Amino acid sequence: MISETQKVHPEELHIGGVSARALAEKYGTPLYVMDEEAIRQRMREFKYAMGKSSLATDVLYASKAFLTLAMVKIIQEEDLSLDVVSGGELYTALAAGFDPSRIYFHGNNKSPEELEYALASGVGTIIVDNEDEVERMESLWTPSNGPQSIILRVNPGIEAHTHEYISTTKNDSKFGLSIFQEETLLLLQRLQEDPRFSLQGIHCHIGSQIFEKSSFFAAAEEMLQYVAKLYSQGVVIRTLNLGGGFGVRYVEGDEPVSPEDFLPELLKIVENRCQELGIPPLKILIEPGRAIVANAGTTLYRVGGTKTTFGGKNYVFVDGSMADHIRTVLYGAEYEAVLAERMTELPEETYTITGKACESGDILVREARLPKPRKGEILAILSTGAYHYSMASNYNRLPKPAVVMVREGKSRLVVKRETYEDLIRQDVEEEYEA
Repeated sequence: MISETQKVHPEELHIGGVSARALAEKYGTPLYVMDEEAIRQRMREFKYAMGKSSLATDVLYASKAFLTLAMVKIIQEEDLSLDVVSGGELYTALAAGFDPSRIYFHGNNKSPEELEYALASGVGTIIVDNEDEVERMESLWTPSNGPQSIILRVNPGIEAHTHEYISTTKNDSKFGLSIFQEETLLLLQRLQEDPRFSLQGIHCHIGSQIFEKSSFFAAAEEMLQYVAKLYSQGVVIRTLNLGGGFGVRYVEGDEPVSPEDFLPELLKIVENRCQELGIPPLKILIEPGRAIVANAGTTLYRVGGTKTTFGGKNYVFVDGSMADHIRTVLYGAEYEAVLAERMTELPEETYTITGKACESGDILVREARLPKPRKGEILAILSTGAYHYSMASNYNRLPKPAVVMVREGKSRLVVKRETYEDLIRQDVEEEYEA
């Protein structure tokens, strides 16, 4: 998405009040640029929308979308809780000084080491995925830990209209336990009776990049019906985590729901249904990640050249690759691109933006309407704040880009660009052991 600063600088792309050209010259390319004010504003929108309800609520930032030490500090300053899915994300949060009591630890196959780390660190809530994980926690628990707060992830079987790889709650999903299986009820009864645990509630997540409000309403209804069933079986549920998955705008035609309009409506439905079903008021949690950071991010590249094939296909080559922009290849995701210093110039052709990886599938944007790109100029791909830095790799031994934050006309480095030396830092040449 184009920022508000384009109204002031219509011909040149500015992010957080800083020109793309200036950022590229100072920090190099490829470069991930995050608009800090846009991130903070989006967090406040979610907090405000959730706060309109009479129910107790909390907003958990889903850190898998984008996480650095600087990002953790923003989350804490904006009074959000934090959802982590690995020991590495937990370590980052704790290293930045985040309050462990406000951390929710997800994952369908947490290792014994990760669970031990979480218990020792005083993580507030562990989202339990399955019975094997419960048994691992039981073996690791010690009296010094005290009762561990837990939420069980369940699967309500709602199929949202989204890419199959990011739909997480179909009946054959790897995540959670089905609410339609008797074993799930038995496990919840067991957890409630176990003094090592403090069962708080249940959790679901129906997928990502969802635009239809009806999908979230259907999931809430199924979960509330299940909560009522659990109460009838003696299982007390205090917290209902409805996950995330709120879609964002990547290209023209995407129509995401507005937190200000949608969330109060969802919470009112939950409140009314609780009364109708005879359920005590629940604490409601949501987990936006992509919806907070996606549109706040822009990736800057330098154009290496163009080529028109014998078949008539136009390519523009940039100095990045699928190593720093994997979602197009992985999900068929679509993006908008602009030439950062020719924002008002009319497009001439449709180009495929491709990188330098040794793969024919190394495509960043499949169809971009652009003026004819010039060698050396800056090309920006918009709405890359979620799942770009976090999914970047060293494929082809390419160093990962730097990350900068921008705000009120200033920039700050938050992740250094990798060097060639970084690429071999963990390599060793040990002798074979007998």
